[in-house]
Amino acid sequence: MRTTSPTTNRPWRRYRPDQQWEGYLFLLPSFMGFAIFVLLAVVISLGISFSDWGLTGWKGFVGLSNYQAIWRDPVFWKSFRNTAFYIVTIVPLQLTFGLALAVALNQGMRGRLLYRLIYFMPVVTTIVAGAIVFRLLLSTNGPVTDGIYWLVNQTGLPLQPPDWLNSSRFSKWSVTLLTLWKNTGFTLVVYLAALQGVPVDLYDAAETDGANPWQRFRHVTLPLISPTTFFLLVFQMIGAFQLFTEPFVMTRGGPAQSSMPVVQYIYQNAFQFGRMGKASAIAWFLFLFIFVFTLLQNRMQSRWVYYETE
Repeated sequence: MRTTSPTTNRPWRRYRPDQQWEGYLFLLPSFMGFAIFVLLAVVISLGISFSDWGLTGWKGFVGLSNYQAIWRDPVFWKSFRNTAFYIVTIVPLQLTFGLALAVALNQGMRGRLLYRLIYFMPVVTTIVAGAIVFRLLLSTNGPVTDGIYWLVNQTGLPLQPPDWLNSSRFSKWSVTLLTLWKNTGFTLVVYLAALQGVPVDLYDAAETDGANPWQRFRHVTLPLISPTTFFLLVFQMIGAFQLFTEPFVMTRGGPAQSSMPVVQYIYQNAFQFGRMGKASAIAWFLFLFIFVFTLLQNRMQSRWVYYETE
């Protein structure tokens, strides 16, 4: 006698591999949070950028007035130039120092695990705490300034300690030093993983052909880790565009906006001046600039990024 399963007459309870609704049900809370607090916020900010919106709410539609205002705003362009300075200094220095440290720690040296730990510790350190410590170190009466004075007294060199935090000439460099200290360890770890993936046979073949260490590094190492370099380049440039905490804690963007990046100017307009519309317009301008900049980098990667093909 033929028996049937209790679910035979209930198609809705049959398990189908291509309809795993249970998994999507578990993902629903995270998706709802992302949709409400990210996607919806992005759409609303676009609408606010075309409005006169203060801390008390919506006051009226102003069209492109906010975008025209930032185009004529000299403080915005000054903050944009400061951001460009951070990009052209932090990104190349971070890549160079991270790669140099990775190459050194990739050798068979004693205590390399301890060195890796030491260099990576700033990455997991709270950036606010690090910024406060750097502000104390670079202050007028801080250890760095006192050390330079001691060196001048001992050697007689004509050195004048820079006013790191209160000089418009050196304020951006103080932010750059903090950022390098904080993020170089991450670059080191990523590069170290890439270097350990380079086949040793290629080095042996290049050495057999008479290549010296620099030639092996230039023609073997750099091309094989170029995808990692491209990833770090894009990742760090986006991070430099979004720089905020370091100058905000160390210098408050001063003196005279000399170290203020674009993101801090967005914060000022939104929460200090109550210009939510203008702040949203600056944020969307920054988003479009980063998008176009990243797209150009992606288009140009075919000229210098080499991917392994089987």
